[in-house]
Amino acid sequence: MKCRRYPVLITLLVVGIISAPLTAEAQQARKVYRVGLILTTSPVSVMMGPDPVHPHAKAFVQGLRERGYVEGQNIVIERRSGEGKVERYRDLVAELVRLRVDVIVVATNAVALAAKQTTSTIPIVCMCGNTVESGLVASLARPGANITGVSPQGLDLIGKRLQLLQEAVPRLSRVAYLTDPTEPYSSAYLREVQVEAKALGVRQVLSLEVRAAAEFERAFAELARERPDALLVEPNSVTLTHRKRIADVTLAQRLPTMYAERRFMDAHGLMSYGVSLPEHFRRAAVYVDKILKGAKPADLPVEQPTKFELIINLKTARTLGLTIPQSLLLRADQVTE
Repeated sequence: MKCRRYPVLITLLVVGIISAPLTAEAQQARKVYRVGLILTTSPVSVMMGPDPVHPHAKAFVQGLRERGYVEGQNIVIERRSGEGKVERYRDLVAELVRLRVDVIVVATNAVALAAKQTTSTIPIVCMCGNTVESGLVASLARPGANITGVSPQGLDLIGKRLQLLQEAVPRLSRVAYLTDPTEPYSSAYLREVQVEAKALGVRQVLSLEVRAAAEFERAFAELARERPDALLVEPNSVTLTHRKRIADVTLAQRLPTMYAERRFMDAHGLMSYGVSLPEHFRRAAVYVDKILKGAKPADLPVEQPTKFELIINLKTARTLGLTIPQSLLLRADQVTE
């Protein structure tokens, strides 16, 4: 009787050995990842759903979907926004850390720095310019630590923006530069503006410092008093949050203005030159996918942009009394009315 039990026992052991890897694979397949996404100014409501209204959140969700991640099935996206309040960034990151997200995705240097100061273990994917200068990564090729990502801009774009501005404003002699000196890269940006302006024959660079909303009135008053030929706006959290206010005042003062990205153009800016940020958010999804599959942020090089877009608002140009050269219009990726 005892001998008859051995075939049954052997069969059970064999089945168990064969099914163990299958069970492990099934458990792996059922894993639901949790990803935190922090934007800076927009309300969380426009970031929600499978097809968000916000173009950056939409591109990020689409990028994840292209790689097989479907919200509610194998991924959960924890959406947060500073809604224009820089002081909220660290609390938002801390909240995601408490939720034990697998990756945190951020959009600006200020949020990335808050994330770096809050966690050294959770991988962070950032879409920040000047990541080395800001102290976010050790180098572009070997970021080190827990941060990597896609860089939307750098010092090399400043000269191009000034050159394009000079083409639109031929007698460009004095340029104002709106900057937030608390940004870790601002001094490097200002130096580059001064170097590139001198190379183009621009006689003077007027630096206007704005750290918070209350300082805009002083900066605008200085613009009205000094009357420069054009304004170059530094891309940072403060200028982005108050982009419509900047555009309204510069339009009223009939001041040509160059921005770093498309979002400023929605507030009737004159020109912008930079990367397509929705495309960068789509690329961020590639980094998230690699990290979820086991890659370490320290070993993933920070991706540098290779494609840039020039946008010109002809309606604003007419309001300013400017005639944009045809040669410049033909090079524009988009001309709006």
